[in-house]
Amino acid sequence: MKLSEIKSKLDLVSRCGEDYLEQEITGGYCGDLLSDVMANSKQGNVWITIQVHLNIVAVATLKELTAIILVNGRKPNEDTLKKAIEENIPILTSKLSAFELSGKLYALGIGNI
Repeated sequence: MKLSEIKSKLDLVSRCGEDYLEQEITGGYCGDLLSDVMANSKQGNVWITIQVHLNIVAVATLKELTAIILVNGRKPNEDTLKKAIEENIPILTSKLSAFELSGKLYALGIGNI
């Protein structure tokens, strides 16, 4: 499934990376501990987190993640947005909790969350 499809189906708000929404999603990972995400997420995953600081972009870039989805209505810091734009990492936001969003993604057929 493409990132643009989940954006539309789950009413996600794009904060940056509009040009990269046609990427295919291979799965997902939900976590807020950066070392855990580095150890367990896989290339092409979407990452669900509440973290908004600059280091999330570094992890997403290192792991070649498709996108970062911020939950609970959180918004990225300006430095985070700037770095995400530089690294071509889409950041989307949702008002849902990580639990709710993970369940909805799983129901859409996005596994490994």
